[in-house]
Amino acid sequence: MYHRNLMTGVLLLGALVFAAGCGSTAPAPAPEPDPTPVEPVEVGEVVEPPVRDTTPVYVDPMVAHKDVFRAVHFEFNKYRITAESKPILEAIAGLLKANPNWKVLVEGHCDERGTNEYNLGLGEQRALSTKRYLVSLGVAESRFQTISYGEERPVDRAATEAAWAKNRRAEFRVEAPRS
Repeated sequence: MYHRNLMTGVLLLGALVFAAGCGSTAPAPAPEPDPTPVEPVEVGEVVEPPVRDTTPVYVDPMVAHKDVFRAVHFEFNKYRITAESKPILEAIAGLLKANPNWKVLVEGHCDERGTNEYNLGLGEQRALSTKRYLVSLGVAESRFQTISYGEERPVDRAATEAAWAKNRRAEFRVEAPRS
C-alpha cells in the first residue's frame, strides 16, 4: 500500500511539472525581410557572369628561364639542400624577387627504391626543404605551394645509380599572371 501511494504521488508530481512546462510562450519574431532589391529574371533566361580571363599563364621552366629554373638534386634517402644546389636556388630566388607576382609550385621527386608511401613522404620533405631555403633567401612563403610525386615521374627509368640520382630532385612550375 505504501509503495502504491508513493508511486501515485510521483506520477502526480511528474504530471504537474509537465503541465507547468507546457505554458504558452510568445512566438519567435519573424525574420526581417532582406532589403536588397532582386532583379526580375524571365523564366528560361540564362544570366551570364561577367567575362574575366583568370586563366593562369605558366612559365615553363624548360623554355622560359630554363637556365635559371633547373632541378635541384638530393642525396639518397635525404632531403637536405646540398652545396651544389645552393647556387641554383640563389639564382631562382633572384628571379622570383624580380617578378613578385609569380607563384611557384615546388615538386618533390624520388627514385624508385622504397615504398610508395615512403617516397611520397620523402618527396614532400624535399619540396618543403626547397621552399624553406627559397624563403630564407627572401622570397615570400605565401608564393609557394608544394606537391610530392614520389617515384611516379622519373626523369630516367633505368635501374642504375646514375638514373636514381637524376630522379632524386625538386622541380619548379611557375604561374605568372596575364599581362
